[in-house]
Amino acid sequence: MTQENYIQTVKNLKEEILKSRYSIAKVANRELLLLYYKVGNIISEKVASEKWGSKTIQKLSVDLQNELNGLRGFSYPNLKRMRQFHEEWQPYFNVDFTSTEIGSTLSSQSENDKNAISQSVSDQLQNTIRPTLSSQFINSFISIGFASHIEIITKTKNIDARVFYITKSANEFWSVRTLKQHLINKLFEKQGALPNNFEQTIINPKDRKKALRNFSDHYLLDFIRISDEDDEDEKLLENEIVKNIKKFIVSLGNDFAFIGNQFRIIVAEKEYFIDLLFFNRKLQSLVAFELKTGEFKPEYLGKMNFYLSALDEYIKNEHENSSIGIILCKEKNNKIVEFSFRDFNKAMGVATYNTSRKLPKKYKNILPDAETLKKLMDY
Repeated sequence: MTQENYIQTVKNLKEEILKSRYSIAKVANRELLLLYYKVGNIISEKVASEKWGSKTIQKLSVDLQNELNGLRGFSYPNLKRMRQFHEEWQPYFNVDFTSTEIGSTLSSQSENDKNAISQSVSDQLQNTIRPTLSSQFINSFISIGFASHIEIITKTKNIDARVFYITKSANEFWSVRTLKQHLINKLFEKQGALPNNFEQTIINPKDRKKALRNFSDHYLLDFIRISDEDDEDEKLLENEIVKNIKKFIVSLGNDFAFIGNQFRIIVAEKEYFIDLLFFNRKLQSLVAFELKTGEFKPEYLGKMNFYLSALDEYIKNEHENSSIGIILCKEKNNKIVEFSFRDFNKAMGVATYNTSRKLPKKYKNILPDAETLKKLMDY
């Protein structure tokens, strides 16, 4: 056997092992969710029929852990979460718990996938994703962990929002931390809210819809570490983003691939530099970001329109769609943005950002700043 063949064999075996691990983990997660759902159902029924209170549920947690030495995941808070998990989803799932086969109708391998979601919610859900939602949604539902489910049902009340976050978590392999960030950033509510000129510049309706789904009106960049003194320094902002590019891509979405910062383009023998350049696989487009630490100004669009024309002329490949530009600034007035878009022929949007370290303006004169707080704690 040649060294090349041996290396290929190792790669093939590694791939098979990883696929097997993923399949085992997926099955284990499904069974755990079904178990938690059933436990939640039992507790919910006991609360309703036998008036179980918090002390009884606390006792149940202790007794279960005494009966099964080393049992984990059945603390009092977790039992309450299981009850909540069941009660939030029970109206939408037809599950017969009198069967010895626990939750068999929720299995993605079942031939009855399409019956697993009740007809009343099926109609609602089909409008949010696609006509074949039933089996696809079940697959997504059982693919994400219990912690993610709890985050979703505690932070959202709208069924469309829950379907959105579950589907995104499963399809884009979001960690709980990533999910939390998108929930804080209200990704669902901000889908399509980006001020843009896509209606005039992206002709294909499907491409236009994809573009709207891929950009948000606002981004939470809680990984940025810039002092108040350096808050207006755009170069520092860019450096912080590049230093934490993986986290920035998490904020944008998994379909973005980073090409580079200060990306050089040459037009008429003069050099120009784009702050950040990405490629979006779903849109099949180059995406240019210009960073502005202050309020949006109309002249920013003229510069971006020039960059996009240069990218389309010199950088983009023939099979790719036209480039898209995003101005990422600290503040914006939507009416000014709307007027500024008129008469431009390149697809652009204007989004804002903030970091978790910055105190909202309305609290600045009410709460002490970090330095004052530190001095008070030293006394």
